[in-house]
Amino acid sequence: MADGPRNKSKNAPGAQTNRKKNTKKGKKRFTVRKLAVWLFFTAAVAVICGIIGYLLVILNGQRILSENANKFELPETSIIYDTNGKEVTKLFVENRENVEFKDIPKQLQEAFIATEDRRFEEHSGIDLWSIGRALVKDVVSRSAAEGGSTITQQLAKNLFLSQDKTLFRKATEASIAVALENRYSKDEILTMYLNRIYFGKGAYGVKAAAKVYFNTSLDQLKLWQIATLAGIPRAPSTYNPIDNPEKSMERRAVVLKLMLDQGYITQQEYEQAKAQVYDADMFSKPNTQVYASFVDFAVNEAEERTGLSEEQLRAGGYKIYTTLNTKAQSVMEKEFADDKNFEKSVDNQQVQGAMIIVDHRDGNIQALVGGRDYQKKGLDRVLVPRQPGSGFKPVTVYGPAIDTGDWYPWSIVQDTKTCYGSYCPSDSNANKYLGPITIRQSIKESRNASAVWLLNQIGITKGLDFADRLGFKLDKKNDRNLAIALGGLTQGVTPLQMVTAYSAFANGGKSVDPHSIVKITDSQGRSVYQYDPPAPKQLMKPSTAWYMTDIMQGVVEKGGTGTQARIDRPVAGKTGTTQHGIPNFHSSYNRDAWFSGFTPEWTAVVWMGYDKTDKQHLLKKSSSQSAAMWGKVMEEAMKGMPVESFKKPAGVQDKQPIPAVTDFSAVYDEASKAVKLSWTPPEGNFNNLTYRVYRKEAGETEFTRVLDALSATGVDDMSVAPGMTYEYYVTAYDAQDDVESASSQHAGLTIPAEQLNPPPPGDGTGVPGDGTGVPGDGSGVPGDGGQLPNGDGQQPGGDGQQPDGGGLFPGGDGQPPGDNGGQGGQPGDGTGQPGGDGGGGSAGGSGDGGSPPPPGQNGGTPNDGSVPQNGGGAPNGSTGTGNGFSSGTSGTGGSGTTNGPGTGGAGGITFGTGG
Repeated sequence: MADGPRNKSKNAPGAQTNRKKNTKKGKKRFTVRKLAVWLFFTAAVAVICGIIGYLLVILNGQRILSENANKFELPETSIIYDTNGKEVTKLFVENRENVEFKDIPKQLQEAFIATEDRRFEEHSGIDLWSIGRALVKDVVSRSAAEGGSTITQQLAKNLFLSQDKTLFRKATEASIAVALENRYSKDEILTMYLNRIYFGKGAYGVKAAAKVYFNTSLDQLKLWQIATLAGIPRAPSTYNPIDNPEKSMERRAVVLKLMLDQGYITQQEYEQAKAQVYDADMFSKPNTQVYASFVDFAVNEAEERTGLSEEQLRAGGYKIYTTLNTKAQSVMEKEFADDKNFEKSVDNQQVQGAMIIVDHRDGNIQALVGGRDYQKKGLDRVLVPRQPGSGFKPVTVYGPAIDTGDWYPWSIVQDTKTCYGSYCPSDSNANKYLGPITIRQSIKESRNASAVWLLNQIGITKGLDFADRLGFKLDKKNDRNLAIALGGLTQGVTPLQMVTAYSAFANGGKSVDPHSIVKITDSQGRSVYQYDPPAPKQLMKPSTAWYMTDIMQGVVEKGGTGTQARIDRPVAGKTGTTQHGIPNFHSSYNRDAWFSGFTPEWTAVVWMGYDKTDKQHLLKKSSSQSAAMWGKVMEEAMKGMPVESFKKPAGVQDKQPIPAVTDFSAVYDEASKAVKLSWTPPEGNFNNLTYRVYRKEAGETEFTRVLDALSATGVDDMSVAPGMTYEYYVTAYDAQDDVESASSQHAGLTIPAEQLNPPPPGDGTGVPGDGTGVPGDGSGVPGDGGQLPNGDGQQPGGDGQQPDGGGLFPGGDGQPPGDNGGQGGQPGDGTGQPGGDGGGGSAGGSGDGGSPPPPGQNGGTPNDGSVPQNGGGAPNGSTGTGNGFSSGTSGTGGSGTTNGPGTGGAGGITFGTGG
């Protein structure tokens, strides 16, 4: 019994609970104590490491400053070499003007602080808050995109360090920044920074930048100009207002917003400064650097391909080997400096231009000019998109059509006025349409209607796909229309893109990579960049490239649109002109003028136009002036080079085009009631030719083939109707090769109106014929009038169809005979005026209008409805209806007394209904 209570007590629930609580309480005290110890030692280590790190940073920064106290790293000029390895120019001619702190406008200081380092006055060289923010962004983007650098750090970097973003470089930068803050005041640091940073266009320091971009001193700068300068250092080649006015304006707005948010400017100042537009003509000064267009292009390309900044490339001691052909460049610059090669403007905004030459065999850019007075403007128009006009036809129409294998240079396209929904293209050749013509002729004469017709035949998708292969990224939605056949694009294209595309035609259909840099080495001779040409792609069939080259040679031949581009070696090319496109402005002047062409060795493109197009600034001439510039530059630049020929690929068969037939005529024969067609065969040695006859009626837009497989050079068209007007042409056709010639000359004629069977002659008082033969006597014996000998009516008789009357029916009577028949019409007079009409008799039938004149002669005066014409007056005032040859308004029948005569009316010109 004694053991019972002890066991019960031992096993009681309360006892177990207490033990558990005690156990937990012990563990908790141990964990907290242990954690506290670890935290203490961790904090101690961190403090010690922080002190050591800070000392190292300070000591390292002080060491670097001490070692470089009198040796700030000065720039070393980089050198440009031409294609032969000969030095052309030094890139760096330092344009630096230092300024004292007291001469820096307060608002200029505020603009840079607001933009680059808003906590500049608060930190000690390193802004931990900004660094933390930058680290977070870098982690999120998985790159070292954010700098988080203060103005002091940027100064440290510019003075002593490279542009790479390694952790070691950033740590060194921070140490130098702290050392700078310890040695110099904030004002001194800001002054050094504003005197040291690069602003693009060769300007170092804010004072030099103010002169380069605004041609003024610092104290004269306006707020919008200050904000423009403050936005440049982040990316000088991107944000400087000369090269990129739009991006500069966007960047300026960011700077102004930062100044507004930080309380440096008011809302009104912000709005006014943001709205200002930069005009380089008002401010910029000439840059006398030799071959400036090419050099700037090469430096930009080097930036893209190496990742180095413009400042590094210009002042880093690099040797930059280029593709520059100094002879071609000099010739081009000389011609662009000659005002006679450009239209004269009405004011100071001159006609601009751009040109680029590429050796399509290797892609080497030989020369380029970004505009007239490029040294002053700095805008490289080789890279500015414009509308290409007809120069785009090979890209979106003829190239893709021929590449299908279904179309050839000799294939027939339709040059006719045709609407495709609401789109109605017209030919620029005085709106004169030729009907069926070959592709060769269509390109040679730059005919619009046939180009649009062909694109409609092959489909817009094929045109877009071919353009994409040639490097044009057209808007798949807004450019999916037939207007691309004539170069009507959403965004336009650049001369660089055009020269790349045409190089493919010249290079057997293979892709070409235009480039200006061959290699770059550093000041120690170590390779920094080596051009590695991409493997060429076959963008089109070799046969397509050959056919396009073949037919584009016709553009510079007699009758072509680009004859002024002819030089003393083979040339193929295409002109391009775009209309002004100004709504409700009726003018034939143009916006853009192009010539894109190539020889067997080089491809070149010329563009001309105004930078800003309006009603006062349009081109009066077309692409002929661009073709002339192309010819002048290329002939002189290529002088002394061996003359080569275009090489036809193996296996490409050329079919000799069939010339058009000649001497085509169409004459109506009354006896056979048929149109007799005749022609002369085409010149040349052709076998098994047949002929096709095409016809359309008046009012129709399309011709229809009505006769085919004709072996003879003449045929009668029996399927004509009286009173109808027809237009004809004929083609020659080779069935074996499926080749059809262009159309012959067109011939038109009108079939005489059908004549009704006349009633017996009456006993009226009609005037007899006045011809030289014996006048008719009403007995039905023909008199002397009519188309056949001596008279003027259609058939022999008393100047009408039958004896005695002057109209279509016998004179002296109405249509049916009656009492006291009407007076006969007047006889014809031999001038093409048909005879008059017989009058109406008492039985009331109306007379017919006079017969139409023979083809080629003039008809009579058309009726106007004001007097009873084209029909005899009917008795009793009833209305007569006659079939006059006029489209005039119907007149009212003549009014006569009962049994009285009416008076016949005169014949008109075209079909119509008389009164």
